[in-house]
Amino acid sequence: MLCAKHSGGHASGADEEVAIMTFADEAEPDRARGVRVLVSAASMHGSTSDIAQVIAQVLSEQSLTVTVLEPEEVQSIEEYDAAIIGSAVYMGHWLDPAKDLVNRYHDQLSTRPVWLFSSGPVGNPVSKMAQGMAKDPVEMAGLRIASHARDHRIFAGKLDRRGLSHAQRASLLIFHGLEGDFRDWAEIRQWASGIAEQLTRTPA
Repeated sequence: MLCAKHSGGHASGADEEVAIMTFADEAEPDRARGVRVLVSAASMHGSTSDIAQVIAQVLSEQSLTVTVLEPEEVQSIEEYDAAIIGSAVYMGHWLDPAKDLVNRYHDQLSTRPVWLFSSGPVGNPVSKMAQGMAKDPVEMAGLRIASHARDHRIFAGKLDRRGLSHAQRASLLIFHGLEGDFRDWAEIRQWASGIAEQLTRTPA
């Protein structure tokens, strides 16, 4: 049986919004039951939060207990067996709330499985501009060391002029082809499935 509580956020690309998921079914695999995973992402306009929600859905489908929180809402890591932390990338950097989350709890994160993801590249993926956006955020090397992350993945993002400033909207007249939703949900789900497989095959 699925019991879910909702706490706001976005769920574009997902069947339903997920905040906290718990499972109670005697037929569930013992290794999956009770494995608690935190999914937390810093988002500017909701696109990265959508990715976090879909990752949470995939994990929950594998009978993992998933909690989705914004970075500022995380009060402790101790209650979780694993963590997935993400951020939108702006001007080559992770957003401060996500960086602060890793820095606040780096000791706890280093003792459990951790995965990191970034969201940002928009436009034609073969263009020089998109390839430049697809580089690791400036602070990623330090974040990986601090969290002992197993992996860091960069996902394409979404650019909607309605969330931009007047100056940013004007720049779209110069840089064509950047507006739109470039997120690859199949790629995101595949990555999340790989994490779920690791957590259900071996103790977290």
